[in-house]
Amino acid sequence: MHTRPCSVAGMFYPQDPSHLEQLLEKLYRGKATDLDALGIVAPHAGYIYSGDVAAYAYTAIPATFSGTFVVIGPSHRGYLTCTSAIPWETPLGVIEVDSEFVRALDIKVDEASHRNEHSIEVQMPFIRYRFPHARVVPLMMGEQSLDSAKALAEDILRAIASTGQEVKIVASSDFSHYVREEMARRQDLYAIEALATLDVTGFYQRIEERGVSACGYGPIASMCLVAQGMGARRGSLLRYSTSGDVTADYDQVVGYGAIAVI
Repeated sequence: MHTRPCSVAGMFYPQDPSHLEQLLEKLYRGKATDLDALGIVAPHAGYIYSGDVAAYAYTAIPATFSGTFVVIGPSHRGYLTCTSAIPWETPLGVIEVDSEFVRALDIKVDEASHRNEHSIEVQMPFIRYRFPHARVVPLMMGEQSLDSAKALAEDILRAIASTGQEVKIVASSDFSHYVREEMARRQDLYAIEALATLDVTGFYQRIEERGVSACGYGPIASMCLVAQGMGARRGSLLRYSTSGDVTADYDQVVGYGAIAVI
């Protein structure tokens, strides 16, 4: 059986299973939100930089969840929106894809485009470790306009309705890239503020107004719209940090946010 192999293991996260398991145990330790989020935003940088923030995001979903994660990540190489229909490898074992859900989507399957994209792969060990019985739908987003985000959300909601699956939505995104620390915090938190009321249009307006260099604003918007269609009413920022908190270099930072949509 064909699988999607790891492409950034040993770079973004440990390749050795025992080392990865120890790291994830450490990242998840002591984090409890008592939430049951319908969707989350989680970063996709190297775990040394953003793993703590990502763990905050995933703890907004009870560890007993065994349904389907629709993981929406941006294409960093300019590929078109597409999905994957084969299991995904992680150092902790293979994650099965929800084939029925993939078939229900009106989205092209393109395994080659997924091969070297890290935005979805970095999420997989977090899911495999905390939710060992869950399945995934890897969904890479190309065009990130507001209209595209709305169309993608509608497609996902139709698939949820037709399959009857219990679903959680993950938007994989970092926020500001390579700006000074104070600018990153100011701009990112300004954009994130619009998500408190799930104001996706306002989110886009704020990103454009301030030039926020978030790489996955489209996945964030689609996630919020799907969660809203499932009954969510608000977004909650659980954690924000920057790479400067790790490197002590505050001149060129990347921003990371953990957001739960409830």
